[in-house]
Amino acid sequence: VLLKRKKNMKKTMGIIICLLMVLSMTGCSKSRGDEIIIMDGQFSEMKLIHRMVKMLVEQDTDAKVIIKDEISPVNGFNEMVRGNCDLMNSYDGTLLTTYLKLDTKDIPEGQSLYDFANETALKEKQVYLLDKLGLNNTYAIAVPEDIASEYNLENVSDLIPVADKLVFGAEHEFFSEEGSMKFNPFASFYGLDFKESKPVDIGLKYSAVENGNIDVTEVYATDGLNKKAMIKVLKDDKNFFPEYNGALLVRSDLFERFEEIAPNLEETLNKLGGIFDDETMVDLTYAVDVEGQDVEKVAKQFLQEKGLLQ
Repeated sequence: VLLKRKKNMKKTMGIIICLLMVLSMTGCSKSRGDEIIIMDGQFSEMKLIHRMVKMLVEQDTDAKVIIKDEISPVNGFNEMVRGNCDLMNSYDGTLLTTYLKLDTKDIPEGQSLYDFANETALKEKQVYLLDKLGLNNTYAIAVPEDIASEYNLENVSDLIPVADKLVFGAEHEFFSEEGSMKFNPFASFYGLDFKESKPVDIGLKYSAVENGNIDVTEVYATDGLNKKAMIKVLKDDKNFFPEYNGALLVRSDLFERFEEIAPNLEETLNKLGGIFDDETMVDLTYAVDVEGQDVEKVAKQFLQEKGLLQ
């Protein structure tokens, strides 16, 4: 009798576990039914764009936007491809070189980087870019003003004869092997042999520059911290870095899935198209990263100034 009870108990527990799993999956499906999932980025520019997306979508449609914890851009893209994320702020140059692991030389003659990256991403990864936001957040090489003055630096090529006297430092991601627009290909392309090259925590990079621990670094063209650190961006005179036009990257099934509750979703997201330029984004990220303003407040104020948010 005791053995029989134990068997019945195991059977009952098995049924309960199965029911809980079904309910869990059902609940998950239900939560995704009206929720657009975004994995937040590590940079203020991505955070600003993501919050603008949330504000516009929730104002203009019946969909909800859930912004989850920040992760690296590469991990965010991987989550999108797996179906765990619906959209993210991105760049055509990043899509081409980092996510698709291609190079500018792979672009067919007569086709733009944006169009080629978009076509390839849609075919291979079932994701694509919406309208360009209007900014070009390309990689740039920069030095403190005193270093630029001491060595008469205007172009990246000017670093060649003095690189062995200088320390290059940048965030860990720039030293990774994810994509061709990273440190080793860059240094090889320009023939730069630095005294030392070292990865630093992204939150400490600008402090390292200001404290003199780094002489040369990689920056993003629209980063407000460039303004604070008073560094000089050198001209990429050999055109190593491609364009990095900002645009929202979305899953190919996004608009079909939200057709009932948000039939105007694509139109709403494309309201962000063309409303930025590099100087505008520098000012926005400066407000967040240097002045310490709340990212949601900055995003909301910008959209209101553009007449897009009530």
